[in-house]
Amino acid sequence: MVREIKNDRPSRFEKFLRHLGEARKLQDDILKYGLAAADLYCEDVDGDWLETWGDEENTFLESVVSFLESDDLVAVRVRKQLKDKSLPEIATELEKCLSFGEEEERIFALKNVLVGSVTSGSIYRDVSDDDEIDLLDLAEELLEKLTHICGEN
Repeated sequence: MVREIKNDRPSRFEKFLRHLGEARKLQDDILKYGLAAADLYCEDVDGDWLETWGDEENTFLESVVSFLESDDLVAVRVRKQLKDKSLPEIATELEKCLSFGEEEERIFALKNVLVGSVTSGSIYRDVSDDDEIDLLDLAEELLEKLTHICGEN
């Protein structure tokens, strides 16, 4: 069977040329306007962006903890599954799971976090097929909720 390989070199080259042009324009503006060129490229140069750097991350974690404290059915199931962990600890682990690129990878990372309550140290206890399916379903529902929370922040 012959497999066709898409040649995207022309589009990548065009993208490179576009970025190169943008970089040259930035360099010209810096040479022409000096530090005032930052006003051309940044909306709020003089604002408090430096003081609030990283607040979005904390807001997300706070939102996840609030979700986990709620009476939402998914949150209740997650708390029950991970009863040995604190809510901020769970929220931090869930945030790490969202860093994966593909949805499938995020689902399995969330499932692994949920399975963490079934493991004991380095000894892995067997998980039945039914439990495996339930955890996978819970991970999918949890991903949907976390994606919604991400959209709000």
